[in-house]
Formats: sequence, structure tokens, C-alpha cells
Amino acid sequence: MISIIIPVFNEQAGIEPLAKSLATLRTLWPSETIQYVFVDDGSSDRTAQELARVFDGDRNCSIIKHGLNRGIGAAFRTGFAHAGGDIVCTIDADCSYGPEKLRQLVDALESHGADIAVASPYHPDGHVEGVPAWRLLLSRTCSLLYRAMSPVRLYTYTSVFRAYRRGVLERIGFRQDGFVSVVELLLGAARQGFRIVEVPMTLHGRKVGTSKMKIMRTIRQHLRMILQSAIHRRPARVILKADGEYSRCDLKVSKGQ
Repeated sequence: MISIIIPVFNEQAGIEPLAKSLATLRTLWPSETIQYVFVDDGSSDRTAQELARVFDGDRNCSIIKHGLNRGIGAAFRTGFAHAGGDIVCTIDADCSYGPEKLRQLVDALESHGADIAVASPYHPDGHVEGVPAWRLLLSRTCSLLYRAMSPVRLYTYTSVFRAYRRGVLERIGFRQDGFVSVVELLLGAARQGFRIVEVPMTLHGRKVGTSKMKIMRTIRQHLRMILQSAIHRRPARVILKADGEYSRCDLKVSKGQ
């Protein structure tokens, strides 16, 4: 089973387009059972009603609602607790990455023996289209700083679009409730020796609705996480893509390197 966790917050206009995008997955995994776990993180618009209207009749869909907005990290914890799949994926409700691209992530787990597969628009083979300049600047800058300070050298750390083996989520805890939670989870997995693969992909700007990110709060949280990463650096294992092939290596990070 593949579980797909989808946090939503005030996305009433985007539920119908999301449903159409998710429909493509049924043609990609005809022999697989797909479980959708929607976590409505305290929406104040008609998101809950739209989710019920569109997905309530689907026995493969679960809809969980937070009474208050708690943040995307809290939504992921709730989603993970309700996921039954051997592989657990997380995606953005705004379809910044087409859901059909999940197949590339799952294939990367299987073909390269990885534990986590991460969509990587900042990889040399990745791309960005139609993303607001402020979001691109924040995300790129954070990824560059994490690359310099963290125990694992990646090109993209802030992508929500990922696939995890269940064993990773059973062993890795994370405390952050905001967007920085996706980095906390990744760094925690790296420190425990889980193998990470980056999959070059195109990040698209959202076409419906607006971003819910609280910019200054997110910046402060990232700065604290970067500082902690610099203090607690340890060797990690990562699968790097080079010249179209993946290779595994041990990263030994020493002071000043």
C-alpha cells in the first residue's frame, strides 16, 4: 500500500483541481492500493465541506480535521498516524509538483535502495517555473545554508514532495509544527543513517489560492534549525545523482570542511 498525506488549509478553491490531479495516480499504480489521508488543518473557509463533497464517497480516502490551525508539521504527524502504507508520500495541496511525479520518487526508493526520496528542483537537473521571487529566494537560501551546515549534502531541503519507507517514520520523531518540520525530519533521518536520494524535478508556482506560509516566523525557525545543524553535524549516507546515475557514498564532515 502507498499512503499519500495531503495537508490542506483554506484550500476550498483548490480541492476540485486537486481531485483531478490525484485521479492520474490510479493509472500509474493499477495493481497497488492507494490510501489518501487528507488533514484539514483548521481551515476557516469551506475546505472541509469541499473535501467531504469530493472525497467522502471514496473508501480509499480518510479526512481528518484539526479544530485549530496547528501548522503543516502537526498535519504531517496526524497524517502519519493514520497512514497504513509500506511507503508514505507527502504532497502539497496546491500541486506544485504534479502528483503523477510520485511514481518517480517511489521508483527511486525501489531501484536505488533508498529510505527517503526527495523532489529536488534545485538539483542541476531540476527546474523552477512560475514561483514567486520571495519564495524562491527563501527556499534556495535555506537549502544553501543547510547544505553547508547539515550532516547530509543535498541540493534541496525544503521540498514537501517526498516518499518515505514506513520504517523511517516509525523511528524519526520531529517536534516542529511549521514548514521547517520537513527539514527537521530529513536531518533526523540523515543522523540515524537512513539513505536519501534526490530526484530532479520541476517546481511550479501555485495556480489557485495563496501561500499560507508565515514568512518571518519561518525564517526564524530555519535559522534556529541551521544553527542546530551546525552544532550537531555527524556523518550521513546519501545517494547522489551524477551524470544520470546514482551512487552511494559515506559523507564525512569534519570541522572547517
